[in-house]
Amino acid sequence: MKYMTAGESHGPEEIAIIEGIPSGLHISEEDVNKQLARRQHGYGRGRRQVIETDTVKFLSGVRHQTTLGSPLTLNVHNDDHNHWASIMAPNDVETPENSVRKVMRPRPGHADLVGGMKYRHFKDLRNVLERSSARETVMRVAVGAVSKQLLSELGIDVHGFVLNIGPAKSDLSKLESFNTLDDLRQVTESFPTRTLDEASDKQMQDVIDQAKKEGNTVGGTVQVFATGVPAGLGSYVSADTKLDAKIARAIVGINAFKGVDFGGGFDNAEKFGSQVMDEIFWSADKGFYRGSDNLGGFEGGMTTGEMIAVRGVVKPIPTLYRPMHSVDIDTHQEHKASIERSDTTAVTAAAVIAESMVAIELAKAVLDKFDSDNIDRLKEQLKAYREEIKQF
Repeated sequence: MKYMTAGESHGPEEIAIIEGIPSGLHISEEDVNKQLARRQHGYGRGRRQVIETDTVKFLSGVRHQTTLGSPLTLNVHNDDHNHWASIMAPNDVETPENSVRKVMRPRPGHADLVGGMKYRHFKDLRNVLERSSARETVMRVAVGAVSKQLLSELGIDVHGFVLNIGPAKSDLSKLESFNTLDDLRQVTESFPTRTLDEASDKQMQDVIDQAKKEGNTVGGTVQVFATGVPAGLGSYVSADTKLDAKIARAIVGINAFKGVDFGGGFDNAEKFGSQVMDEIFWSADKGFYRGSDNLGGFEGGMTTGEMIAVRGVVKPIPTLYRPMHSVDIDTHQEHKASIERSDTTAVTAAAVIAESMVAIELAKAVLDKFDSDNIDRLKEQLKAYREEIKQF
């Protein structure tokens, strides 16, 4: 399985093409739209979420709500393009009238300046920000929705939620009360900040409100869990076959993510081996299993069969309504950075995007390991494999 996205933030369309999805998978536009809506909702999002209502169109690869095995083309129209049609017009020659709203004062923390240097966009940094914008992640969530539909057919569930926004933190003791990811999902999706309890939700909203009042932005941390994953996905034989490494790359590849860890993560660095390693047990009904999950479901770059636990660190959004110091790329005079319409925080959306990226990498790993031409054959092979490793 592989995919590619295309489109600019204020361009007419966002597009993704996925190759390698098995034939016979039931999928509807509504399945994808539910995930796109999750990305748009969340406390701290900006005005664009009011302007846009992201909905997908299947342009190829699906017939009668069933995949054909050929490439899927997914399309999301940018409603906000109506306000940018002349500025972003691909076929009109440049004129003073359609060259307004130039970006000449790069924002610290954004791709503006370095992207302009790299691609010689010395006349307008909008050519950088239009693609480097997190708007592109709408298509990664769409691809993730297809991946989640596939994984669901195979008994694999993936869910992301928020651990903290700035200094406000989720009460992690609440995790002990959930028996399944679906139980967890019902709770976290009920709060605007995607946290675990009402008190934490209120604290996070207060932090966001204060940041917005000050013209500032705020970051946070998101957690993704995946259950039902069989042991043995990924490999130890080469660095580029380790599945945890692929997931780490996918997480840090999301806009504004600056760190990732698994299981106990960086806290494990302060412990001894006897406190960290997941001891091995065996029973007739489960086969081999671990007594803990401190390593986040991975050993040697391979899944252990335990729950996958991945965390990602999200920096504050670079666009501040109280802009920071910058320099005009034309005059080299000191100025405040440019201001683009933005969110106060996107951590709530980041949880959905990280969930999507984990789902994509897990789907890739499953499709790499088994015959991926048809969904029923894939199910048969995975069922036989699960029984094989249970009998090991």
